[in-house]
Amino acid sequence: MNKFKMLASTFILLALLVSNLAHGQERNYINARSATESGAPPFSGAVQIGETLYLSGMLGLVNGQVPDDPAEEARLVLDSIKATLEQAGMTMDDLVYVQIFCSDVAHYDAFNAVYRTYFTREFPARAFLGAGTLLFDARFEIQSIAVKR
Repeated sequence: MNKFKMLASTFILLALLVSNLAHGQERNYINARSATESGAPPFSGAVQIGETLYLSGMLGLVNGQVPDDPAEEARLVLDSIKATLEQAGMTMDDLVYVQIFCSDVAHYDAFNAVYRTYFTREFPARAFLGAGTLLFDARFEIQSIAVKR
């Protein structure tokens, strides 16, 4: 069932992206990567179309390593999202959808304790998915969508 939810979420994200692109809006890239760039992962950190920002999956690493404490890892990944939003002139309160992939749902409470401190208004819609092994043995990977208020 989780694979179905992930697939459905991916289709929703693609539909939103195509909808915005269909209106001929300019794309702006944050932490852009070129297809000709060798060695770097083949994605950009975020793509902004109009007032909508699509953020790639992010991890909470320190020098490429996962911190020992799940709460610290949650803070690091949320700080990365916050910094990316700020580059686009947005805040955490501009997030409308958040998808959290978690290697072990036993970390749900630890994640939520940190997550709730990053918002001053309503929480965005979100999914918290048990995903098994993540890159670099991370506990959390987060992708999201923000719309400027």
